[in-house]
Amino acid sequence: MLNSLFVDYLASVDKTLRGSPFVNDFQTQHEDRGEVWFLRVNVYFIDNSLLHFRELFVEQENPFKKTYTYHYQREDGTMIFRYDNAPHFPDIPTAPHHKHIGENDVVAANAPDLESVLKEIEALIKP
Repeated sequence: MLNSLFVDYLASVDKTLRGSPFVNDFQTQHEDRGEVWFLRVNVYFIDNSLLHFRELFVEQENPFKKTYTYHYQREDGTMIFRYDNAPHFPDIPTAPHHKHIGENDVVAANAPDLESVLKEIEALIKP
């Protein structure tokens, strides 16, 4: 049985995605592994671009997002941007948090949430 905090979070993700006029469809997979919750979502947009996002939460008194990636790409698979907190750029001021822009650029970035990533994507989709 899923933890009630995780159930509430899943409901908020569902509501956020259903509330965007730019989201065409989405698929959600989730697992409650006891003290670890895993969420994997593919979001399909009206211009056929795609957001893959993954989040791993560790349950404590106040659950926290331990790892994440928000990978946004064009229909042909070309990456537009990706936020993540993999520790492979330790010299960036916001490390381990950072943003990949295209295939070659990496910049400092704070940890985003789904709403801010959606706003960024929606601004790119608007004609």
